[in-house]
Amino acid sequence: MFLDKIGFPQDLKKLKYQELKILCQEIRTLIIEVVSNNGGHLASSLGAVELCIALNYCLDTPIDSLIFDVGHQIYAHKIITGRKSAFKTLRQYKGISGFPNTEESPYDIYTSGHASTAISWAQGIAEAKKIKKDSSKTVAVVGDGSLTGGMAFEALNTCGHLQTDILVIVNHNEMSISPSVGALSKCLTRIISAPIYNRIKKELEVLVENFSLVKSLAKKAKKFEETIKGLLIPGIFFEELGFRYFGPIDGHDFEELIPTIKNVISLKGPRILHVVTKKGKGYKYSEGNPEDFHSASNFNIDLGISEKKGENSYSQVFAKKITSLAQKNRKIVAITAAMPKGTGLEIFRKQFPERFFDVGIAEEHAVGFASGLSKQGLKPVVAIYSTFLQRSFDQMIHDVALNKANVVFAVDRAGLVGEDGPTHHGVFDIAYLRLIPNMVCMASKDKEELENMIEFAVTLNCPVSIRYPKGETYSLGYKEEIKIGKAQIISEGEKICLVSLGSMVKESIECFSLLKKEGIHIGLVNARFIKPLDSDLFIKLTDKYKVIITLEEGNLPCGFGSAVMEFYEKCSLLGKIKIINMGFPDEFIPAAKRDILLKLYKLDAYSLVERIRKLMKEESVCQK
Repeated sequence: MFLDKIGFPQDLKKLKYQELKILCQEIRTLIIEVVSNNGGHLASSLGAVELCIALNYCLDTPIDSLIFDVGHQIYAHKIITGRKSAFKTLRQYKGISGFPNTEESPYDIYTSGHASTAISWAQGIAEAKKIKKDSSKTVAVVGDGSLTGGMAFEALNTCGHLQTDILVIVNHNEMSISPSVGALSKCLTRIISAPIYNRIKKELEVLVENFSLVKSLAKKAKKFEETIKGLLIPGIFFEELGFRYFGPIDGHDFEELIPTIKNVISLKGPRILHVVTKKGKGYKYSEGNPEDFHSASNFNIDLGISEKKGENSYSQVFAKKITSLAQKNRKIVAITAAMPKGTGLEIFRKQFPERFFDVGIAEEHAVGFASGLSKQGLKPVVAIYSTFLQRSFDQMIHDVALNKANVVFAVDRAGLVGEDGPTHHGVFDIAYLRLIPNMVCMASKDKEELENMIEFAVTLNCPVSIRYPKGETYSLGYKEEIKIGKAQIISEGEKICLVSLGSMVKESIECFSLLKKEGIHIGLVNARFIKPLDSDLFIKLTDKYKVIITLEEGNLPCGFGSAVMEFYEKCSLLGKIKIINMGFPDEFIPAAKRDILLKLYKLDAYSLVERIRKLMKEESVCQK
């Protein structure tokens, strides 16, 4: 086992190319085994094994800065940078993260999970090194999908303008390359990246400055080189931005990959190395169906079958409902940002391809684009995960709300998302959505209420957001018509009223049932609306109860509980009733299964029972 000999990147340099190939097989076996038990980003990590090894082989990490965009292709990097024995704890509570994590290792330069960021970060690092006269290298690894994000283009433009000393590796999954073009481009890449070529090129540049005849010949030679590259290599776009382009090369061939990286890393200025890899490589099921194994749940290795239960997810419920409504309402159009399968909208795409838009990893554009559709009388429904929607905060304010665009935001994965951790938990959307003028904000308690809210939302002539959680659906009963800004009273009670939002209604109902068995009767309210609040109901609650507990699956600062406190303060009622806000504190929430995190933060039903028992014993609550 060559993997037993690898503790850190310097150990790689002791192996020959053939031994590195065997090491890749061993790493893939480990990744498949761990992800089959823990879930995770399988296909992208399997495709980048050789690339992670080659970069750590050629660079002096962590002195040289190696930065991964998104980070879901980083598993091999983790294994060879001191985390091999801990890899079995991948995505577990207090285990290693499924993404780069600065608290975990100095080899992870950034904690990351969002796309299109790495080039900007790398440029900042490289320019700082220039000021500090630090000669270490800076490399950004970017998936081709991340290049659809505007932040990546902005960074490329600035790097080319400033001629920043940076190498950008573009990892292109399964790009089709003509054999003849591919062979010639490989030859050209070897020539123009070779040290002798670049030494002669540099000397000629000095010579050109002094001799006009040579200058004329050099211009013609340069034009010839650019013409050949423009015809045969898909890199003319990068060249126009001021980058030197190399590739495309085979990202699984060490004989080609390692010498090329060594040559290109020795050059100066902004460089692009285009690497072609196969997503899911080394496991037939992920090779054959990489999208299903992009973010995989637990699966049977031999059969390649997920062990996840087959019931509907909230994403599927949303997608089926909006597709059904679109059959009757031709104005409804659907937009997502590179997540047609994750949001469930692939079924909408199949039925209404002309009314479906996948804009790529470009959430800002998705929202601005939706605003334009709305201005022409259509009803755009934008389905984006909560953690990614926060990237389009300005567009929601400026392009949609200020311009009174009638856009519906389907806020998927709102709340905890489990093992993906702090980069992906959707715990900020309540805060960043409720402060936007003209925005109606809702949260569904169960499957049926989500369907009703979607149907209600498309009838409103204002921006609307509906948050719903990750995972399988359930039905709680207590059906009631949706009316603007109206909460739902599930049960009347005494002394204490529990006002829950969205996914936390289920925990509240369980808490209510447990307390009822003990003879404790509390009030129970399903808030439904974050904005506008049910002002009439909240005023009535002060006449009946001594304590109101708000419960939300989101961060407390600026959250739903804060909205309730602000309302009572505005009405000068804070002195009349005690308000307790329950949610997540002002911190980033770690990776763990949802039930573990709810217990950790005392938001599960049993923790609520304990809290209410203690409150009932307090003198101020006991008094009539």
